[in-house]
Amino acid sequence: MTLSEIIKDIKAEVFGPAEIEIKGIAYDSRQVREGYLFVAIKGFETDGHRFIEAAVKNGAAAVIGEDDVQCNCTYVKTADSRKALALCAAEFFGHPERELKIIGITGTNGKTTTTYLIRQILMLKGLRCDLIGTNQIIIGEEVIESSRTTPESLELFEMFSKMAKSGGEYVVMEVSSHSLELSRVYGVQFETAVLTNITQDHLDFHKTMENYALAKAKLFSMSKTSAINEDDGYAGLMKQNAVGKTITYSVEKESDIHAQNIRMSERGVIFDIYVDGITHEIRLGIPGMFSVYNALAAICACLNIGVDITDIEKGLVLAKSVKGRIEVVHTNTPYTVIIDYAHTPDGLMNIISAVRAFAKERVITVFGCGGNRDATKRPQMGKIAEELSDVAIVTSDNPRCEQPMEIIEDILKGMSGDNYTVVENRREAIAYAMGIAQKDDIIILAGKGHETYQEIDHVKHDFDERIVVKEILAKA
Repeated sequence: MTLSEIIKDIKAEVFGPAEIEIKGIAYDSRQVREGYLFVAIKGFETDGHRFIEAAVKNGAAAVIGEDDVQCNCTYVKTADSRKALALCAAEFFGHPERELKIIGITGTNGKTTTTYLIRQILMLKGLRCDLIGTNQIIIGEEVIESSRTTPESLELFEMFSKMAKSGGEYVVMEVSSHSLELSRVYGVQFETAVLTNITQDHLDFHKTMENYALAKAKLFSMSKTSAINEDDGYAGLMKQNAVGKTITYSVEKESDIHAQNIRMSERGVIFDIYVDGITHEIRLGIPGMFSVYNALAAICACLNIGVDITDIEKGLVLAKSVKGRIEVVHTNTPYTVIIDYAHTPDGLMNIISAVRAFAKERVITVFGCGGNRDATKRPQMGKIAEELSDVAIVTSDNPRCEQPMEIIEDILKGMSGDNYTVVENRREAIAYAMGIAQKDDIIILAGKGHETYQEIDHVKHDFDERIVVKEILAKA
């Protein structure tokens, strides 16, 4: 494919020949090979324009950038390299997104579980549904480990190409606020977009809740239909940006799909909804009020793409919990250990409240906060853990490049009671929780979820809490 074909939809100035063959695209100069197009992106830690010379030495036939640059190959100057990367990737891979029906889920919490619920419903109906998300990427029978919630546009369109070529029909994907703000999904037309909820997270990046919500709202302007949580404070903003048919869902307010007669237990949730004047009883074997919302989100998404409500019911009743989301670790002990990814104030409140609803004895919560992320949520999470748990154990999560005790000190600013303790080392904190647990207590290990590592000073150390729990039991 020629450069002129690849950049035909980009507003740009071209310095040098455009009728040259392009063999590949890269935004990392180390990935450039002979005949590649290098896209220089201004990042948060480094500027890709600094590596143009290295890319040319590695064989770049052309470069796209935003600055005035002199280089020994064709240079394409554009206003936004990130959008250019997305448009170039889509063109280079032959617009595979047009061959797929793509469902996008955005929100602070519930994205992962909702994607799996939708996939289960579609798969049980006999439709192939691939998945892109925080836990993993699924393409047909192939399962790939994820490195981020939403891939960069180049990798995303390459995945779409692989899905389309292998007979893919539907794709359900998590769409993060970062990906929307950084144009990773730029140019994608979604079949339906779903809002789970918006609560505080990622303010280290977005700075304000308004910016965070506005980033998520972009998804609804890119979709043919929408499914929006009417109970969320930002529902109005999402509806303002939505185009086409919009279905709203709720527990607390009037909406198109309203959950009523909700029954909750340790085995899951049961509730009624009305569709076309008929009452349907929905059963989902995942406990907690958040499961009602996740089920409603999946129901509305599937209704938007034409799935019959009876097929949706069948899919939900057979759905299982997702790895790292209210996941019970089999310990053969008189107490229970649950792993959950809750790493925001809202997420932590949801998981502790859900467990509290069926706990026979004490709820013991082990939690921390990630380093180099929004620090303002740390005291909030401390307050929530202390108030909702019988025992709160403050420890490390992924400290990244921060000192663990500095993060913990931030958490403790929100705690003033006498039912918490600090154990900095996470393995030791888990061992402490298991050591004090008694019959019918429930231990919540919050924050890591599906992750199998702990990131300390740029190094990822093996840390799978399922394994850690078993190792602690073996030494007991």
